[in-house]
Amino acid sequence: MAHEATHRWILALDVENFSTRRDPVQKRVRAAMYRALTSAMERAGIAAADTVTEDRGDGVLMLVAPTVSPLLIAGPLVDELDKELREYAEQTNAEHAMRLRLALHQGLAARDERGWSGDAVNTACRLVDAQQLRDALTAAPSAHLVFAVSGEVYHAVIRHGHRGIDPAAYLPCTITTKHGETISGWITVPGRPAPAGLPGAAPGAAPHGPAGAQGSAPAARPGVSQHAVTVRGDQIAGDKNVTVHTSGSVRL
Repeated sequence: MAHEATHRWILALDVENFSTRRDPVQKRVRAAMYRALTSAMERAGIAAADTVTEDRGDGVLMLVAPTVSPLLIAGPLVDELDKELREYAEQTNAEHAMRLRLALHQGLAARDERGWSGDAVNTACRLVDAQQLRDALTAAPSAHLVFAVSGEVYHAVIRHGHRGIDPAAYLPCTITTKHGETISGWITVPGRPAPAGLPGAAPGAAPHGPAGAQGSAPAARPGVSQHAVTVRGDQIAGDKNVTVHTSGSVRL
């Protein structure tokens, strides 16, 4: 039976290069992923009773109650998860390596007997699967985690610079879906300062468009070429390929 849609903080988590592993390795990495996530939640002060998780095979979709402060999610939870991954990396080999992409959005989500749905869920999954987020993790080989927030979360939470959150460490990016819709996002690598940023948009600056809106891509600067790349389908059933418009590469 379907339930009425309610507001949630929506986290999408995905393990890098998961599908390339042998089946026994995938099983062990999945177990390690859940251990790291559970421990990070406990250390961040987020109660299991305030969260609902949906397994995605190579990742997790987590819906967090609106009564939980987003500062706990974007601050302590991300930091503690990064620490858990660092400790895991010190105890394992390359075949069992686990690096994560994590994305945070917010909005209405509805649950039925098979799981969760809603535009906000789609947005979180598109963020975590965006090529720019994948590239950011690839470009930081010693990092264990890359974190993205939607434009709405950036403007409502990140940009205010609450204790433990550094807005200057985030880079802007814009995803354009195959339907022509745009999703603004901001990317950070925990524990590292942001690079110079995408051409035409400095770290910490608001994207073009109203605050909190999923605005358009940053305007190009003279002499800077624009290009688009296709993003692989997200974790929602069906063809969800999207195109990412960017003024240049993300360098971390």
